[in-house]
Amino acid sequence: MLIGEVARRSGVSARMLRHYESLGLVRPTGRTEGGYREYSSEDIRRIFHIESLRSLGMSLREIGRALDDPGFKPSELVDDLIRQTRERIASETELLTRLRRIGAAEPAGWEDVLRIVALLQALGSESAGKRQRAALSSAEEVPVPVEALAEAALSETDPNVAGALRWALARSGDGALALLAEGLGAPVAEVRKRAVQSIAEIPDGEATALLRDALTSSDVVVRRCAALALGARGAADAVPTLIDMIVEGANDADAADALSALAGDPALADQIATRLVDRLAQGDLGSSARLRLAQALADIPGITTSRALADLSNDEDRAVALTATYILKLRDSR
Repeated sequence: MLIGEVARRSGVSARMLRHYESLGLVRPTGRTEGGYREYSSEDIRRIFHIESLRSLGMSLREIGRALDDPGFKPSELVDDLIRQTRERIASETELLTRLRRIGAAEPAGWEDVLRIVALLQALGSESAGKRQRAALSSAEEVPVPVEALAEAALSETDPNVAGALRWALARSGDGALALLAEGLGAPVAEVRKRAVQSIAEIPDGEATALLRDALTSSDVVVRRCAALALGARGAADAVPTLIDMIVEGANDADAADALSALAGDPALADQIATRLVDRLAQGDLGSSARLRLAQALADIPGITTSRALADLSNDEDRAVALTATYILKLRDSR
């Protein structure tokens, strides 16, 4: 079969067939009297083998080794091809993500495109200062895409940069909460913590609903962060977790402040006092926990609190008793 016919049947151009021949991959078995290349059925079969291996991403040199070296073992090459393909997919996925983010920012012209690209590069910089400046620049005319901000906020380890990213997310409008909600279910504990901290910076009702859901999280850090944020928003749902924090000595001063703020609502004050008293009545508390609860009672108004402090003034632990007595005197002087 002549080269033109082989090209038509195989889909490989005559030029490529000549290239294969120059590399020694496929040499026509014979020549016609006129000197034209003549391919045998075995030659054509080899051409199809070459094309099949090319479809796997193998180079022509690798294909030559695979077809001609009797000792060639494909396993190592296939493993290498898998690695290369994964790297290529990761690179293409990163490019696609960047393009989508640029598109979402709706650039008005190429200057905007270049500026967004620069901001995205800065968010991924090794320099904390550059990352922070990129986050703060979201207040300017061409904002940082919200998806990029959320991804950066969930991965940021520098506290100053993280604060700037949370600020930027709170100003970014719609879209941020859905992305952060996914972070609440992340397998990595630090990502879950960053997600709830970022949600806490967003003041709207949807964020509050997410924080309420976070109170039932299996991650104690997420529950505590959510409780502190909800306490600042006047949500009574946070009270049980805040009391647990005081008992456990986990951000107990912040938890006590949150309870004090909630107790500014007369409807909640007695409820909070009752819960604190009930916790004291359980009888399984150490003196340190009783002391922290006594201190938390200081800013909770009402007769229930006063009675609880009176009981604590007779506590077996001298420090607890003295603290409760002192708080009672302060309350009486008011």
